[in-house]
Amino acid sequence: MKKIFSILALGALIVSCGEKKEEKKPGFEMNRTKTEAKTTTETQEVPVDLSNKGVGPITSITLDTDINTDMATAGEEKFKTVCTACHMVDKRMIGPALEGVLERRSPEWVMNMILNPDKMIKEDPIAQALLKEYNNAIMINQNLSEGDARSILEYLRTL
Repeated sequence: MKKIFSILALGALIVSCGEKKEEKKPGFEMNRTKTEAKTTTETQEVPVDLSNKGVGPITSITLDTDINTDMATAGEEKFKTVCTACHMVDKRMIGPALEGVLERRSPEWVMNMILNPDKMIKEDPIAQALLKEYNNAIMINQNLSEGDARSILEYLRTL
């Protein structure tokens, strides 16, 4: 009896350790392997255009060779309270970094963008290109006065 029991136990052990074959049933099949979709996006840089004055009330502005420090200080304070939610001086954020902006845009364009971003986005090709580059993040009209915009411009000259 012990021999029969030993043989049956050994047989059960061999059967249970054998390779189990799965039958594939027709129908729905899910593949859980992760595949990485590689997409190449072509980025076009927004052109530098110092002749474009933008769309808005500012058609001409004359900047002194020396920076008005009082105006720049007032502009820095206004910049910190109004602009830093979306702009940093030296890093891209929701909007572009503003360091060196006057090397890429005319002073009139900058002031028109500050004063009238809605109309600029609708009608100005550079503003439209920036809108696309920054994932359609629209610059909000802060309803600043021309004096505030001019002081911010003077601050941007110091960067």
